Amino acid sequence: MDLQSLAVVLRAALSHVPEERKAAEASLTQFQYTPQHLVRLLQIIVDGNCDMAVRQFASIHFKNFVGKNWSPTDPEEKHIIPESDKSMVRENILGFVTQLPPLLRAQLGESIKTLILADYPEQWPSLLPWVTHNLESQDQIFGALFKSEDERIPLYQIVDECFPRLLNILRNLVPISNPPIEVADLIKLICKIFWSSIYLEIPKQLFDPNVFNTWMILFLNLLERPVPVEGQPLDPDARKSWGWWKVKKWIIHILNRLYTRFADMKLQRPESKAFAQMFQKNYAGKILGCHLQLLNAIRTGGYLPDRVINLILQYLTNSVTKNSMYQLMQPQIDIILFEIIFPLMCFNDSDQMLWDEDPHEYVRKGYDIIEDLYSPRTAAMDFVSELVRKRGKGNLQKFVHFIVEIFMRYNEASIEVKPYRQKDGALLAIGTLCDRLKQTEPYKAELERMLVQHVFPEFSSHVGHLRAKAAWVAGQYAHINFSDQNNFRKAMHCVISGLRDPELPVRVDSVFALRSFVEACKDLDEIRPILPQLLDEFFKLMSEVENEDLVFTLETIVDKFGEEMAPYALGLCQSLAAAFWRCMASSEADEEVEDTGALAAVGCLRAISTILESISSLPHLFPQIEPTLLPILRRMLTSDGQDVYEEVLEIVSYMTFYSPTISLEMWGLWPLMMEALNDWAIDFFENILVPLDNYISRGTDQFIACKDPDYQQSLWRALSSIMTDQNMEDSDIIPAPKLIEVVFQNCKGQVDHWIEPYLRLTIDRLRRAVKPYLRCLLVQVIANTLYYNPSLTLGTLHKLGVSTEIFNLWFGMLQQVKKSGIRANFKREHDKKVCCLGLTSLISLPANHIPPEALERIFKATLELLVSYKDQVAESKRENEAAAEDLDGFDGDEEDEDIESDKEMGYDDEDGDEVSSVNLQKLREARGFQPHYDDDDDDSDDDFSDDEELQSPIDEVDPFIFFVDTIQAMQASDPARFQSLMQTLDFRYQALANGLAQHAEERKVEIEKEKLEKAMSYFLQAWPSCFWRPILRHTVVLGRSRLSSFLQWVMVGAILILTLFSSKVPSPFWLMDVCCRTSPSPKVTATSFRKVSKCRVYMIGQLLVDYQYDSRDMCSFFFWVEFWSSIC
Repeated sequence: MDLQSLAVVLRAALSHVPEERKAAEASLTQFQYTPQHLVRLLQIIVDGNCDMAVRQFASIHFKNFVGKNWSPTDPEEKHIIPESDKSMVRENILGFVTQLPPLLRAQLGESIKTLILADYPEQWPSLLPWVTHNLESQDQIFGALFKSEDERIPLYQIVDECFPRLLNILRNLVPISNPPIEVADLIKLICKIFWSSIYLEIPKQLFDPNVFNTWMILFLNLLERPVPVEGQPLDPDARKSWGWWKVKKWIIHILNRLYTRFADMKLQRPESKAFAQMFQKNYAGKILGCHLQLLNAIRTGGYLPDRVINLILQYLTNSVTKNSMYQLMQPQIDIILFEIIFPLMCFNDSDQMLWDEDPHEYVRKGYDIIEDLYSPRTAAMDFVSELVRKRGKGNLQKFVHFIVEIFMRYNEASIEVKPYRQKDGALLAIGTLCDRLKQTEPYKAELERMLVQHVFPEFSSHVGHLRAKAAWVAGQYAHINFSDQNNFRKAMHCVISGLRDPELPVRVDSVFALRSFVEACKDLDEIRPILPQLLDEFFKLMSEVENEDLVFTLETIVDKFGEEMAPYALGLCQSLAAAFWRCMASSEADEEVEDTGALAAVGCLRAISTILESISSLPHLFPQIEPTLLPILRRMLTSDGQDVYEEVLEIVSYMTFYSPTISLEMWGLWPLMMEALNDWAIDFFENILVPLDNYISRGTDQFIACKDPDYQQSLWRALSSIMTDQNMEDSDIIPAPKLIEVVFQNCKGQVDHWIEPYLRLTIDRLRRAVKPYLRCLLVQVIANTLYYNPSLTLGTLHKLGVSTEIFNLWFGMLQQVKKSGIRANFKREHDKKVCCLGLTSLISLPANHIPPEALERIFKATLELLVSYKDQVAESKRENEAAAEDLDGFDGDEEDEDIESDKEMGYDDEDGDEVSSVNLQKLREARGFQPHYDDDDDDSDDDFSDDEELQSPIDEVDPFIFFVDTIQAMQASDPARFQSLMQTLDFRYQALANGLAQHAEERKVEIEKEKLEKAMSYFLQAWPSCFWRPILRHTVVLGRSRLSSFLQWVMVGAILILTLFSSKVPSPFWLMDVCCRTSPSPKVTATSFRKVSKCRVYMIGQLLVDYQYDSRDMCSFFFWVEFWSSIC
């Protein structure tokens, strides 16, 4: 397409006729990859005779095409722009940018940035010489400045070459009288270049005091100089973007960066301290004076852009902690607090306009973190907080006194002249200071009275923003100790009533405040009766507003009520799913709300996880919820869900762990996760591990039997790809051996054909592994295969010719210790247990498989490992008991003691709370997969580190009993071999063996006791408390003197009841044995058993009648009546 035809197509693309516009866009799409297309676009952009609208459209098309195709992100993607076109664009674009008006220059500037990042310096070595040359040419200055702004590589060369020239240009620009707006644009660009160069560290050239001083004199000159009155736009949005205000903003940016990053003595390296001292001494105070002068505009009603105010207040806030700076500020502190800071905290005209015209935007701005970063009001709140925290003496008292005066004036004024906006600011100030006031007397004792007198009345105010502020402040103080609980209840019910307020911002603030009241509420009966209506109002609001903070309140309610949310679980998940889809739709449709929508979508998913966690003990609810969640899971487990992938995997983990069975629909998610893992989701491998383990361990039959899709094969492909990847770090593949372990532990006897492939894979990676933790996991794969099938595994190792290598490595790792004496490897209980089971399985092999010298080595290593495991389990038990005792003695309701409020220069510890979900962590602990931390340093090693909550098929295998049974089997089957082994042991190992044999017998008794206790615990938890009332009523049958004996026999009754729901009926002898074990008398006989049987049968029978069990249960009962009668 030639130049003229391209211009015609571009003009047609602007047509108001849809057909013409679509045809033009199709032509552009068709011909955009042809040679010379970019060059012709560039020619149209700089053609002054062409229509401006066409030139603008061409510049936008040029920018978008360059951004997408100049340097493809995928290395395998074909480069579609010919190198000849690229070369021509590079040669001309910098010259063209100097000729363009600002409207077009901005688009071309973005393209230049793309070119620089992709091509400099390799493909564009002439760039820096061109910039340097044109800095000498007055008519080319703008092009040179624009280029340098974005380039930082190599930064020092650019600074050395360009900064002397930039300084000279700035020195010539500053003195110009009545400068045109173009001068402001040039100064702004120089400032942005300077700021970019000092963002991370100061270039060496600026360490020269003379050079730095010249820059600072010019910056301070520009900062002090009044902004020209002429030419300022009247439109507020255009005014804050006006060139001269931009100059002010960038200069303050520079000065703040220098002050906060390079002028703090505590943050600097020794070689930089001289610069910090020089800056503090010569410039920090002068900058403070300039800033205070600028802030006078707020007192006099002048104009100052919000971003400029925000940056200045950041400087003041950072100055509060520095003695020398605070001394300069202190004489004016009252003016700063009461005439600058407080007015910024008050409700203003802009707030009212936004409240009336766009309440949704008002809410968004009020709870947007990004808005807070630029907000003057937030900066004012930060200044007050820092002032009373670091310089509380005097300042806190006078500021509170000032707020109280406002409260009093408000109460005394007639309704027509009440200072509503000042009251709003005063409430904001009280809420901002809540942490300090709750800890400081005498204010701490007066908070409840303050709420009653000055906050509660505003719940019924006719002014909407005061109702909203009252709800917010009440939420800030919900956790104080109310002397009159009626006041707490009144505040909470006022907040709940706010959910039905006609004004949207009031409803939103009420929901956020409700979260604090739910957390603080000790009597949930206050909320329980209205919970359904509360949830209805909540979801009505969620349909209006996309905000993750809303979901935090829902999470709090769910956490607080736990299983009581069961009747609402399905409805809640349906509402949250609907809200999730709305958030996704809005973020996809409108780029401006993308971040807000995405955050709200994440909040919805987190709330769903919280609900699933709260009903985890009610598995029958999960199949009801599953159809609601499946569409979300199917969509978000693809690349579309990268931003919410962790949250989605958390939901999958809950669904696969707590559902009674894993449905075929849920199995349909497996291929999606494997596809993602193979493609782009390797960073989420640890998160994917949890649901994959659930699938294998809880759906073993499906995992083994299904061939379309072939789950075993897809897992193998993924793990082999990851473990053979030479570019994968050790820490990245840690979930892989854990998954192999899951396969062999859960599929015992069913995956023999995978022994050799996984052993090959494991051994290959073991040879390259560096990190000790990964090496341990890989060796444990071998241990697991030995426990799975020792003969097959050993034969495979011999076939691969690695058996000697592997066992030498394994035993070497077992013997390695740190300087502190603790084991360097296999530090967790689980690690030791797996190794013990694997080694013990080797001992079980016939003599022709294991030579005597190898058997001795294995036996001794297993003995030492079992002793270490025994000691660790005992230590862990002691620590858990101590932790439980500490927890019992902790009173969560106690408040911290009063703290010293006048730490003038000390740094108080800040709360480091992070908003994070613990639900997945709980599930990880349940599955045994906690994040691992490398701990190569000897001092940081902890022999009791992660994963001790592991649940796996080997949980029921006691390694001591397994070991002793194996040795006893050897003794029975091959006495000579056993005797030979014992003769090789010295006294120490014989003592260890005898001690472990004794411990194994003790463990057998303990396990029987644990089983009984577990059964009773289940029984007591499964039945309502009212179940025991008839038991107590029927104790009269036995009489008082026999109550103790009766309580022992109640256990027998419990066991009998449990058999109604059991598929296995215990033998009579087992029942008699249990009775004897639980009786206080060691000599209970069958006779004494029969003496009380009639009473027991009567009692249990009466219980069944009382609770009206169905016919099936009654039949089971009469079976037991017949049995009891036969032995009576």
